[in-house]
Amino acid sequence: MKPIRTFNVSPSLPKRLEPLRKLAYNLHWDWNFDTTDLFRRLDRDLWESSRYNPVLMLGTISQERLREVAEDEGFLAQMDRAAQQLEDYLKERTWYRKHRDRKPAGSAAPEATPEATKAETTFHPSSFIPHPSKDCYAYFSAEFGLTSCLPIYSGGLGVLAGDHLKSASDLGLPLVGVGLLYQEGYFAQYLNADGWQQERYPINDFYNMPLHLERNPDGSELRVSVDYPGREVFARVWRVQVGTVPLYLLDTNIEPNNQYDQDITDQLYGGDIDVRIHQEIILGIGGVRMLKALGLHPTAYHMNEGHSAFLALERIRMMIQEEGLTFAEAKQVAQSSQLFTTHTPVPAGIDLFPPEKITYYLGHYANTFGLSKEEFLSLGRENSGDLAAPFSMAILAIKMASFVNGVSRLHGAVSRSMFKSLWSNLPITEVPITSITNGVHACSCVAKSTQGLYDRYLGPSWSQASTDSPLWERVNSIPDEELWRNHERQRSELVVFVRERLQKSLRDRGASLTEIAEAQEVLDPSVLTIGFARRFATYKRATLFLRDLERIKQILHDPDHTHGKRRVQFVVAGKAHPKDIPGKELIRQIVHFTRDEALSHSVVFIPNYDIHVSRLMVAGCDIWLNTPRRPREASGTSGMKAAMNGLPNLSVLDGWWDEADYVRTGWPIGHGEDYDDLEYQDEVEANALYDLIEQEVVPLFYTRDDEDLPRGWVAKMKDAIRLNCPLFNTARMVGDYALRGYFPASDRYFNMIQDQYGPAKSLAHWQAHLFNHWYDIKIEDIKISEPAEIRVNQEIAVTAQINLGALSNGDVRVELYQGSVSATGEITNGVPVMMAYQGQDVQDNSLYTVNISYTNSGLQGLSLRVLPSHDYLSSPYEPGLVLWAEPERVSVDLQSGGNGHVLEVPVMSEAVAR
Repeated sequence: MKPIRTFNVSPSLPKRLEPLRKLAYNLHWDWNFDTTDLFRRLDRDLWESSRYNPVLMLGTISQERLREVAEDEGFLAQMDRAAQQLEDYLKERTWYRKHRDRKPAGSAAPEATPEATKAETTFHPSSFIPHPSKDCYAYFSAEFGLTSCLPIYSGGLGVLAGDHLKSASDLGLPLVGVGLLYQEGYFAQYLNADGWQQERYPINDFYNMPLHLERNPDGSELRVSVDYPGREVFARVWRVQVGTVPLYLLDTNIEPNNQYDQDITDQLYGGDIDVRIHQEIILGIGGVRMLKALGLHPTAYHMNEGHSAFLALERIRMMIQEEGLTFAEAKQVAQSSQLFTTHTPVPAGIDLFPPEKITYYLGHYANTFGLSKEEFLSLGRENSGDLAAPFSMAILAIKMASFVNGVSRLHGAVSRSMFKSLWSNLPITEVPITSITNGVHACSCVAKSTQGLYDRYLGPSWSQASTDSPLWERVNSIPDEELWRNHERQRSELVVFVRERLQKSLRDRGASLTEIAEAQEVLDPSVLTIGFARRFATYKRATLFLRDLERIKQILHDPDHTHGKRRVQFVVAGKAHPKDIPGKELIRQIVHFTRDEALSHSVVFIPNYDIHVSRLMVAGCDIWLNTPRRPREASGTSGMKAAMNGLPNLSVLDGWWDEADYVRTGWPIGHGEDYDDLEYQDEVEANALYDLIEQEVVPLFYTRDDEDLPRGWVAKMKDAIRLNCPLFNTARMVGDYALRGYFPASDRYFNMIQDQYGPAKSLAHWQAHLFNHWYDIKIEDIKISEPAEIRVNQEIAVTAQINLGALSNGDVRVELYQGSVSATGEITNGVPVMMAYQGQDVQDNSLYTVNISYTNSGLQGLSLRVLPSHDYLSSPYEPGLVLWAEPERVSVDLQSGGNGHVLEVPVMSEAVAR
């Protein structure tokens, strides 16, 4: 029976307790223990049964209890302190104000990730003027993992997005999040009697979550509509307040939408390909319309993965229809102010849609743009000539962004390889895809008692100065005994939690009383505990540690007392995608392994992994295990969280771990090898894992002094904290995005729109002229003044004669490209050197010169190339045009009358347009 009218009934609080409402509706409480302690004090059992949801708690707590605490001076004092902390946090002077006001766009972040590649160079014309007071950055993501009571995330991508918002708030960035509000969210996991993952989809009650429904001035719901074939789909807008950052979420579960359209925002990553494209249209196109309806005018748009890439199409449409721009002009404005972060290390992870789906749902955009069907589809294709190719959301995002990055240094290199066909005539090291290594939000993952240690020995500013390496050196001042006893308490808390969770899981599936009672005996709070928790994708190899059952049993129980009863135990958790049958099989295998009498108390699988379980594991385990197939782990963040709590990592050299100080802060499995034979790889790396545990991990953990302290292990813990915390945190990460991405993108946007879009129109006109005449450029001659004998650091003069045709010197940049020559005749690790324009010769050829020298001996080579140049380009690679010299154009002027050796010039002659 449907109601004839609905009401939203809010909690009734005594006036003196009104601060609780504000505290409950700002997720700042999620990383502020004083506030969570306040809600726990209000009613511990209700706090836990509500899944740590203060809004639901305030709506269900008895009025008698509220009246009681309204008279409790101790509680009121604690509440007032928490309320004042929030007020102070919202008003404090921030990193953004300091850096945006005084740093020029494009400045390097103060704690940048290790060594940038050539592809990480961004060009920022000095004519760009920052407008910090008007900045607004829109961060689009299909999922956000903020807190366990808001289950609209599936795993690492969502938790990273949530941490991004938290650090943006900490830094004071004018950032807004944009996502979808899923009625069923991601599934709750449970196991059947055979250990097979089952999915349950609890309905999210938005009115009892820390969500605000956005309304118009007249009190009606704020709604946006998106066009689908034959109908409009409407979405209302909810807001989550994350400190100072608002996260706006679209919800289609409303009338007058039909049932199919109401279900668009039903499940995260659920449904078929049509549901997926419906969701991504709502996210990208609906998200842009929502921001406009809210009166927000972003100056930079950040696409966190390709799910939201349709936002670029909507921005272009709006500028065409509302500002009177052409497609080319509007594309320049959109591209100049858009960023794209890819998290995918393999092509199979990219959203691909059949061409007919794109034309069916979005064909009207092609008409508005004045493009043919194939021209429109080419926006999402690597090869525009391949008419059967699917439409790639990642390719669309790359083509529509001026800043593209992977999420670790290694992943940046993998991404350059994956997408190199878009710049097929560039050396792979120069493909303009950079990297910003992921991080984690320190205050969200460091255990409460560990934060207390940091407060005492590092100072209370550690959470605001999380990139300050000298500050983290103070970790060495923490007494070994304090750090170790604190960690032992965390391990004990984890064991208690695991036992309770397992017993609940067994009861839920109807296990016997004997089985339930035995769950109370699993794990030992004094034993070395290895943690493994992540998404159960097959490439993560969750069962690698069980490859040799006899050997792992020896390690777990040490039956011969080889190590003096130095036992080991494993805690495992994670979910497989509902459609990932191989991933589910891995979970089933682990559950079956735990039923082996020799393993049952020493290997446990925790069902329904979520943020809360993660926080307990990264604090309570002793070491963090990660065994992906290199290089398929784009970054990984759980190991970073573990390190912040003092856990060494035991991991394959992949993702973030490849650039960490893995010798001092843990143990690497292997040396970064690549394998063609995967079975052989598993054999080698499983044995390497066993060897490390037996020969290094176990002895270090169990070697104790007279005070029963593992001094060597504690030293490793301190190294894990002090060397990883300053680098692998989201304060550094978001600062990198701001300095390298948001600030320059906003500057480009403001410059593009000034004088009624004059620069955008000029750039579009120039690019049309460039494409029309690029292939008329001819490199007529290259003269190399070569000594009879070339020595290291000896100068060589190079002069080039180039016929630019209808183009001028200001339209191009001419570079000499030099480096060592490989056995295949290619320049490797080449370095471009700008050539100076010297005017024209009598045949109207443009002359360019440069003097170069070589710092290394051996076979060296050089080539010459021509690239586009314009003040408003974000990069000379943006148009995708490169012209390389042909060897036959080289002439050599031998000096000193000797038999000089002609420098080898590799063939790189084909011009290419992106």
